[in-house]
Amino acid sequence: MDDLLGHTFPANGKKTELPKDAIGAILNTPFYKPIGKEIEVFEHAYNNKLPILLKGPTGTGKTRFVEYIAHQLGKKLITISCHEETSSTDLIGRYIIKGAETIWIDGPLTKAVKEGAIIYLDEVAEARPDVIVAIHALTDHRRELFIDKLGETIKAHQDFMMVASFNPGYQKGFKELKPSTRQRFIALSFQYPSSKVESEIISKETGVEEKLAKKLVNIANKIRNLTELGLTETVSTRLLVDAAKLIHSGLPKRLSVKVAVVEPLTDDEEITSALTDLCDLMI
Repeated sequence: MDDLLGHTFPANGKKTELPKDAIGAILNTPFYKPIGKEIEVFEHAYNNKLPILLKGPTGTGKTRFVEYIAHQLGKKLITISCHEETSSTDLIGRYIIKGAETIWIDGPLTKAVKEGAIIYLDEVAEARPDVIVAIHALTDHRRELFIDKLGETIKAHQDFMMVASFNPGYQKGFKELKPSTRQRFIALSFQYPSSKVESEIISKETGVEEKLAKKLVNIANKIRNLTELGLTETVSTRLLVDAAKLIHSGLPKRLSVKVAVVEPLTDDEEITSALTDLCDLMI
């Protein structure tokens, strides 16, 4: 997007110059290869103060996309990796005892609401139900956070934005987002990129030759099509980048692929052996 690459960003329909510290952040922007219109969608969501839900398998670039956008905007990014023990207290804040007094400490969500940061709830469906309840008023026209323990309601800073990610394939039949929650977000679907784009990503990220990057992508595509193996997750772009980094640093190719691609996929010895043999033939 020209506005992003030109270090400006539309705000409330007007073009505004980013501050100097934001431009410094842009110069160190992490590499991200747009697959579709996701940057344009994010721009409009940001201007309209709409929360975004990123859907897709692990390792398809959801987190990198958010990091990229935050750098381009010069905005602080607060990331929460949600799990089954993540509670609303973890996000909103709590009282702690300090010396002879009890003081309140803001949680990451409260800080983001006050400061106008981008909050990223990674794998939001994994969190406890009270987290979903806590963010409801932030994801509609109210844009406010109620802190029960303080009896206060905080209006979100005008630059505050909520982004959440969700892996429908992994969560299916286990933990799903309720329709009432999903419909509070606009949504973007992320999938594995085309072979050409994926090869470019690997090469840019790691410095390996494109010929080697293509071989790694071919391995990934072969394994992704082996549905009969019943793997919970398949080969992500992230795993390929890890393998390429190891190879670029001098670790033998076959060993790099085994430890970075094969071993993370399964603990089954027979499947590991079969995948190792397959990869050895292709690399």
